[in-house]
Amino acid sequence: MISGSNLRGYLLVTLSYWAFTLSDGALRMLVLLHLHDQGETAWGLALLLVPYEIAGVLTNLFGGYVGARFGLKTPLVAGLLLQSGACAMLAVDAAQLTIAYVMLTQILSGVAKDLAKTSAKSYVKQLMPDKGNTLLFGLVAAMTGSKNAMKGLGFFIGGALLASLGFQSTNQALAIGLLVMGFLSLLVVPGLPGRKAASVAGLFQHDRGLLWLSFARTFLFGSRDAWFAVSLPLYLVSREWTHPAVSAFLAAWVIVYGVVQAMAPRMLKPTSLAAGTRAVLVTTATLLVPLAATGLLVWYEVQPVTALIIGLCVYGVVFALCSSLHSWLVVALHSDERTPERVGFYYAANALGRVLGILLSGWLFYRADAPKDGLAYCMLAASIAIVLALFGTTWLHRHTRARLA
Repeated sequence: MISGSNLRGYLLVTLSYWAFTLSDGALRMLVLLHLHDQGETAWGLALLLVPYEIAGVLTNLFGGYVGARFGLKTPLVAGLLLQSGACAMLAVDAAQLTIAYVMLTQILSGVAKDLAKTSAKSYVKQLMPDKGNTLLFGLVAAMTGSKNAMKGLGFFIGGALLASLGFQSTNQALAIGLLVMGFLSLLVVPGLPGRKAASVAGLFQHDRGLLWLSFARTFLFGSRDAWFAVSLPLYLVSREWTHPAVSAFLAAWVIVYGVVQAMAPRMLKPTSLAAGTRAVLVTTATLLVPLAATGLLVWYEVQPVTALIIGLCVYGVVFALCSSLHSWLVVALHSDERTPERVGFYYAANALGRVLGILLSGWLFYRADAPKDGLAYCMLAASIAIVLALFGTTWLHRHTRARLA
């Protein structure tokens, strides 16, 4: 059973994380669609988004240290307030939105996102110690799945508000909402003590299991962003989809993805850590099927929009199951107090994969002769990344079986 105080703490942390993620999804759509309207190319958009992810690589590492040393509440509140500042900086006259200025806001937003993420995911393990793998998987999946559903809703809100209120007013509203949520979190989220023994060196001292899991995570998320980050929305715009329609499609995909993530424990029911790593192996390999099929149909223009909707829905379901297993394993593979450092290292690998995926997505789409070629190239790159993720997952499964034998 979960104690009342721990359950209340879990719900308050999840609520804070929801608020952040809603704004993060909206901000991504605002920047992407608004700057595309201003004539920015796919490669230019990718370069604008990359600082967000590079900041995430470093922030995840040192956010893990901050959470371990000073307690998990500090990075959570700091993430909300920094995101408020990034939105406020974007709520200026259009003439002030230079490339360098927007890049700076994306760096702040990237730092904010990964402070909040590292804190929220680590809270689950610390609020629910020694509750068993089944309950832990359920709680991690519920937080991760609901977070992604909120991000999908944020995609839709960002596109809809851009069309109705405009870029400046939407960012003003987001900045105010996040500021309020930051102060509420400061007051109501439970504080957990840090560890004086936590060190920066400890951020890089991990066993092979975590290293292989992080390797697989890098290429898993690199594969997704190779087609999702830039090329997919720009391909849909090239098909004369409106901003609300593009945002709604991406929102629906991410919301369904989040719902499946939350349901993953009931769908997969891994009986042990070894069974969990085997399930990751199977789901990772399965991702190749919808990627290859959809890429070919887009390339040959065989009902490409229908193929995208069906193929990416299948891909999204399998990816959600795989990602949910990953998020559980990073907190379940070890039982000591170094969860914040491990979560930080793991999500730094996640952010590195997103950097690679965004760069590939923007460059391949930009270099292609036609939008359909660009999206097909991106899906080919995503398939290659899945093969590399499969390599890492194979070694993770072998290591876990050997450790538990």
